[in-house]
Amino acid sequence: MSAILGSLLKRYYFERLADIRAPARAPEREFGYFRPGSGMVRHISVRDDAGLRLLLSQNAPPDVYCSNAYYAFPELPMREKEWRGADLIFDVDAKDLALPCRAEHAVRVCECSRVHARAECPHCGSQKSQARSLPCKKCIKAAWDEVEKLLKILEEDLGITGAIAYFSGNEGFHVHVEDPGTYKLGSKERLEIADYVSFRGAIPELVGLPRNAEKKKPAKPAEPDNPGWPGRYARHALASKAARSRAKKEAESGGYQLAQARLAEAAPVIGARIDPGVTTDVHRIFRLAGTVNGKSGLSKIPWEGEGDPYEAAALLGGDPREVVAECPVRFALGGSRFGPFEHGRVRVPAYAAAYMICKGLASDPA
Repeated sequence: MSAILGSLLKRYYFERLADIRAPARAPEREFGYFRPGSGMVRHISVRDDAGLRLLLSQNAPPDVYCSNAYYAFPELPMREKEWRGADLIFDVDAKDLALPCRAEHAVRVCECSRVHARAECPHCGSQKSQARSLPCKKCIKAAWDEVEKLLKILEEDLGITGAIAYFSGNEGFHVHVEDPGTYKLGSKERLEIADYVSFRGAIPELVGLPRNAEKKKPAKPAEPDNPGWPGRYARHALASKAARSRAKKEAESGGYQLAQARLAEAAPVIGARIDPGVTTDVHRIFRLAGTVNGKSGLSKIPWEGEGDPYEAAALLGGDPREVVAECPVRFALGGSRFGPFEHGRVRVPAYAAAYMICKGLASDPA
């Protein structure tokens, strides 16, 4: 690990240790962390704040994780843990939203360690490289819009209140639901919830457009003031009398497949675009709130939507650090803008140095 990054992590976990708390029911959760040079260390049991702080102060790891699951024996191998339940967690990530701006701030780190924005490295000719993205405000705003949709659906349709949103420290958000009513849900039930909040798999009958409507009963398209998904879809696609009339005629003339296609088209607009694989995993480990994200050097922090998370989560210090940077795109962080940097030495605030190091765009000076 970079000596600069290592020193910043040690300082962070010294200065901010008292602010980091163990999650609810900590003794029943599995903890883990990434140890540079040897990989993941898992199956750790932490009893309380003091135990967690000891782990952080001794290791100052670049990544710290905690399970959403509760176990009888969290320190044992997976098959021996005895699962007791799990928090319901949703993940929204800008990289999954197919945003047009992404190409503007995407770079590639070649196996020769040089950075470029092409398919082929201009320095060594290799096509073997790893993609890196330096998300912009448009990215994080789009991701937050999905979180707001999700929170509204959870509360209005499922009666789930008190969900907490966190900026993940990189490109998106985690939404944690700690509700006893959801603890025992299995992967199948969680997939149903994921599909529901995403409006995935919706059928025309839901919005009053049944198959063979003329043979059974007349189609009655949903109205904008209907509750739940019928109302949301109506406000999106059936807001006018003309639109509802057209939908009714289509349903009564065999246009069921067309109605299905229109529902599918509406899903990413009115549904919350989440990663269903995250929600359905009842044994997953998640980044621990208050700790640093090793992919960016930013912290995972609670977020309510006001301000800029790329400023609020830049907590590794503003004192200047010198690094060898190669970053062909500009990026905003900590309320300032940086780059582009050609291959050479630059002095930037500690949080920006850590960010570029974590992204593979900078290294310690020789």
